[in-house]
Amino acid sequence: MNRTAVLIVLALIAVTLVLTARAARRNKDTDDHYVAGGRVGGWQNGLALAGDQLSAASFLGITGAVALTGFGGFYLAVGVPAAYLLMLMVIAEPLRNLGRYTLADAVAARFEGRGLRVAMAVSTLVISIIYMVIQFVGAGLLAQLLLGVDFPVAVLVVGALMTVYTFLGGMVGTTYIQVFKAGVLIATILLLLVLLTVRTGGDVLGSMRDAAARFGDGAVAPHRGGTAASLETVSLTMGMVLGMMGLPHVMVRFLTVRDARAARDSAQVAMWIFAGFFAVLPVFGYAALNLVGRQRIVTDNKAGNLAAPRLAEELGGNLLFAVTASVVMVTILAVLAGLAIASSGAIAHDLYTTVLRRGRVSPRGQLVVGRLAGVAISLAAILLALWAKDLNIAFLGNVAFAVAASTTMPVLVLTIYWRGLTRYGAVAGLLGGLVSSVGLVLVGPDVLGDGHLFPLSIPALVSVPAGFLCAWAASLVTRNRKDAAGRPYDELARRAFPMRRGPGTATAAG
Repeated sequence: MNRTAVLIVLALIAVTLVLTARAARRNKDTDDHYVAGGRVGGWQNGLALAGDQLSAASFLGITGAVALTGFGGFYLAVGVPAAYLLMLMVIAEPLRNLGRYTLADAVAARFEGRGLRVAMAVSTLVISIIYMVIQFVGAGLLAQLLLGVDFPVAVLVVGALMTVYTFLGGMVGTTYIQVFKAGVLIATILLLLVLLTVRTGGDVLGSMRDAAARFGDGAVAPHRGGTAASLETVSLTMGMVLGMMGLPHVMVRFLTVRDARAARDSAQVAMWIFAGFFAVLPVFGYAALNLVGRQRIVTDNKAGNLAAPRLAEELGGNLLFAVTASVVMVTILAVLAGLAIASSGAIAHDLYTTVLRRGRVSPRGQLVVGRLAGVAISLAAILLALWAKDLNIAFLGNVAFAVAASTTMPVLVLTIYWRGLTRYGAVAGLLGGLVSSVGLVLVGPDVLGDGHLFPLSIPALVSVPAGFLCAWAASLVTRNRKDAAGRPYDELARRAFPMRRGPGTATAAG
């Protein structure tokens, strides 16, 4: 047991519990619980978005992937800043203007229907649970290393804390915690970068040069793996860039802000934070390879998920190791809270209130169901995390991105920008993207090994076009059905883009 780390973890958790207690006084109704009452400012939401995305999958997974695979790990880092630029240009403003509590609400601004609600909710749950598994695995590994407890016990403790955050604080408390943890994580990253730069004689890229000198240029250069490797890289990058616009816990954050301008501002703040954060992760990966060593990284965890805390130990001893690991623990808790809110909203608001009870639920009843749903989802994710302990969490993260890019992203974009979309087309796009993305992962090399039926680990290159194709084909087939059209498209476009007029805008989309 690392006593210093235990004390720091307890101190940080104490701060988050104080923030949760403060938020609990404001978490009085469904608006507060799901979207913080729509009162969050632009820069605050930008920090909270950063808190959502600067997670175990990014900091732990990408650093470990670079340390073990070299340049291949770079591809895990390049997509997020580009994704937020695309998000800023395409979806932040209209989503804020159309949505209420969930992504299904934004689609329902054009298409009502129980089937579509169910499909959107199922997609949200699948994506959220995969992402929750990532965070539970990262938390369990860190707690096991710091506290010396068994992995299952560590995961259960983290799940209990997450339940407290979401049950009491809701989205208000989650926002407080995400802003706090984004600040401490950024400060920790900057400290690590300064110490590493000093260690390499003032050369920020010194660790990359050292890796090239010790292990050859192949360690810092793109691998020439032929057509299959190139397609894998393209598929991975496509899934990450497009999938960000479909991640429910990220998209829901745009429903918490005051207005469309705040939504745009928050995307800009998050984009610049990500640009700096992801630029330094490959540097940390090579530094871990040089200073920690491949053998020790693999001994700690064969997927490399503990390379970053071990690097901190080499740079600043046990104190910095404890600080880094503790900050990552709080990071994981904050991300889990956001995921629980998004997924519980899909169950309580979309499935229970709107589909099963047809709106005949009191606000108080919906709030209770939402809190209970958060507990149930946490239990499901914990069980899956126990199975996924030895998988690289960056890989799992990219599976979640690919599923989001193939399901919710096409439907959201087509709902906003394509006049020809029908209700049945939206359902077909969701189901087609979900079946193709999850199915291809299950028959791919990371699940079936050498006996795989599909050559790519990340199927976005096939499943994203499949999602769009299913939506397009079903819309063409059903375009003459009276129950397929939904509300007039021009009405939705005026609501989504109230400040835009004339040719070339969304109101003129064909």
